[in-house]
Amino acid sequence: FPSQTVTGNFAKVIHGLNANQLTDQVIHRSKRMILDTLGVGLLGTSTEVCQKATQYSKIFSSDSSSTIWGHLDFRLPPLYAAFVNGVAVHSMDFDDTWHPATHPSGAVLPAVIALSEAVPQKKKISGLDLLLAFNVGIEVQGRLLHFSREARNIPKRY
Repeated sequence: FPSQTVTGNFAKVIHGLNANQLTDQVIHRSKRMILDTLGVGLLGTSTEVCQKATQYSKIFSSDSSSTIWGHLDFRLPPLYAAFVNGVAVHSMDFDDTWHPATHPSGAVLPAVIALSEAVPQKKKISGLDLLLAFNVGIEVQGRLLHFSREARNIPKRY
């Protein structure tokens, strides 16, 4: 490992993940994390900061669109839908947390859902694909958190 860069190791692990590696326990925990994040996000849609983010994002339009949680008649481009839904989750600050403080699901789930909705109908992804994408996002965040503890060594490894 010492001869391999942080970036190379990171990319190798992330690229190699597939749905077959999702154990029953990982799937169960992922579903709980997703359900918790959706609940917190839906509650967060009523916060002032989320309402401001929603209003601001209404100026953007695109051919592809994704759902804004809590708004059946309002959709945004995936980037802005992920932003608004992420604001909704974080505005309540009850989403899952790691130590040192970071909120993995609130950053990952809104992006994964927004992107999955933007995929053309003929290429729709499965629920298992969504769980894999969610877990890859969580893995990325966890590894970035791990690597951040080694910040003094990063210049030597890149």
